[in-house]
Amino acid sequence: MSERLSSVVTRGPSATRELGERIGEELGPGSVIALIGELGCGKTCFTKGICAGLAIPKKQVNSPTFAFVNEYHGRLLVLHLDLYRIEDASTGLDVGIMDYLARARNGVAVVEWAEKVLPLLPDERLVVRFEFLSARKRRIELAASGARFVRILRHLESR
Repeated sequence: MSERLSSVVTRGPSATRELGERIGEELGPGSVIALIGELGCGKTCFTKGICAGLAIPKKQVNSPTFAFVNEYHGRLLVLHLDLYRIEDASTGLDVGIMDYLARARNGVAVVEWAEKVLPLLPDERLVVRFEFLSARKRRIELAASGARFVRILRHLESR
C-alpha cells in the first residue's frame, strides 16, 4: 500500500482550519480521517476546516464529545466521531463504531481521539497528529495510507 508522510507548522487556528479545508476539498466517499492529539490541540478546529472544504458551514460543526457523533450534510455526508469518553477499541465496538464506519463508505468519517481505535479503522486512511509548539503554533503530521490520500498530500505539498 502506498504511504506518505508530511509535516506542517500552523501559526494559529485560522491556519489549522485552512489546512483542514484544503484537505476537505479533495476528499471523496469512503474517506477516513483519524485525528490524534491532546485536549485543545486543534482537532475540532481542523475538522471545521475539513467540513468547510465539503461545503458545510463552520457554525454547524462542533465537538460531539457528549453525543459521540455528529452528522453534517454538505457535498458529502460527514460523520464526526469524538472518542474522548471511550477507553479502547473494545469500548468502540460496544458503541457501534463499525456501523458508523460502514455508513461513511458513502461519505467521510472524521474520528477524534482515533488512537483508541486505530486497529478498527480501514488501512486506507489519513492519520493527522497534532503537537503543541506554543499557545498558537501546532505541528501537524499527516500520514497518508492508500493511493487517494497519498495523492492528496502530494497535491497539498505542491501548493
